[in-house]
Amino acid sequence: MDLYCTRPGCPRPVNAFADLDDQATLKAVSQKYCMTCGMELILVGRYLPLKLLGQGGFGAAFLARDRYTPAMRQCVVKQFLPSGNLSPAQLEIAQHLFEREAEVLEQLGNTHPLIPDLFAFFELTIASPQAGKQDKFFYLVQEYIDGQTMEEEVVQKGTLSSDDVAAMLKEILEILTFVHENGSIHRDIKPSNIMRHRNGRFYLLDFGAVKQATKGAATAKSTGIYSLGFAPPEQMSGGEVYPCSDLYALAVTCLMLLTGKQPNELFDSYSNTWKWRSDAAGVARSLADALDRMLLQPPSQRFQSAAEVLAALKPPSRSTVRSPATPKRAASSVPSPPTAPPQAVPQAQPAATPVVLLPASQATKPARRQRGSIAPFSTLELLGAAAFTGFEGGLLAIALFSFLGTSIISGGFWVALLLGLIFLQSRRTIERVDLLITAGLTLAIVLLIPPLHNLAAIVSGNGLVTVVVIAVLTGLVAIAVTALFRIIFNLLSTFL
Repeated sequence: MDLYCTRPGCPRPVNAFADLDDQATLKAVSQKYCMTCGMELILVGRYLPLKLLGQGGFGAAFLARDRYTPAMRQCVVKQFLPSGNLSPAQLEIAQHLFEREAEVLEQLGNTHPLIPDLFAFFELTIASPQAGKQDKFFYLVQEYIDGQTMEEEVVQKGTLSSDDVAAMLKEILEILTFVHENGSIHRDIKPSNIMRHRNGRFYLLDFGAVKQATKGAATAKSTGIYSLGFAPPEQMSGGEVYPCSDLYALAVTCLMLLTGKQPNELFDSYSNTWKWRSDAAGVARSLADALDRMLLQPPSQRFQSAAEVLAALKPPSRSTVRSPATPKRAASSVPSPPTAPPQAVPQAQPAATPVVLLPASQATKPARRQRGSIAPFSTLELLGAAAFTGFEGGLLAIALFSFLGTSIISGGFWVALLLGLIFLQSRRTIERVDLLITAGLTLAIVLLIPPLHNLAAIVSGNGLVTVVVIAVLTGLVAIAVTALFRIIFNLLSTFL
């Protein structure tokens, strides 16, 4: 059997002991020591670390076995392991959080079936490799969940289906309802802290950043420990955190699972909004609207509890009859905000970190965009469409002038041609990959058929090169004109 040394920085942590393959010896031996650094390997004479599962800024996790159980139960041993550049105050906070995690697991994990149970919490004092010194280590032992984290799943699969994400969201919301009702806020919800067991159930992991609060009241200020991209603005600014702070992080997690993209790829810092719907096809309207509301920047405008989100995700009752004159928005199951919301937080944010400012219009956009329907263009899409129009227009101009001559085609024809290209894109009849395919086919046809590039040959000796140069130049001109009008439009929108 191999035992893994838990001393930080041990150069050869894997230790092989052939005698431990015998079950009688394994349960009877009093202790084994690391052959490199002399660290005790059997923690408190009971837990056998087998391999390193992961390591973060404040700790390391090991897969282990409990030799005091009949079946040598698997478990996770977490070691308090802060990084070396922490100040004494930060180190004290980190150690307090580690102890708090053990307390919360004992309180919540041993009560809720989808939160890992706490098995043990202990401190070890071990002789240091440096003569005359001793090292102190802190450990907690918790239930091992046999499965994959959502981060591992999205790396493996790319994206998850809308139904899969909805099932995960509802189960985690039920766990959060329990956590919040017991006076705690998780504060570090992200894909790596949600695990799908082999039986299909979802577990909420890692309560190392948990904050306890008086039930029904705002918490104290945040400690500044958070995960970039997932933490809400109030947590990143060091302000108060609320149950809806967990809902924000959970919504960002859902976006990542639906799109397969990182948070910074989905947040548009120019417009200060989350733009994800075009990257997640087939999402139910109720789910998309709920996620958008969970992502609102002011805490007062989000759902105030996990129970409210669950209510919004429930399908409308079949017995409900809507009057033809009643607008659809009136039948929405989204509850109205509370009358006494928490105070909105300052908007100061690090430059590289997403800050959510989602307008009401974004929350009502349709969740699924059918091909051919009209939908808003992002700046990148608009410039890409302009490049296509200019490039395609330049190619068609060369081909038609070369084949038909300049005297046959009037100026009105060119205007109609360009308007036709713009109309097809505005209706999204051609978009994204279609633009590249269409432009590529048109270029190939013009280059391969000599009568279609005679004009270019007349202008310069090398007709084929001239065709490409003219098409690229017209595309660049179209981009420049579009960008100029976009800037003018934004300025007018700001001041009028």
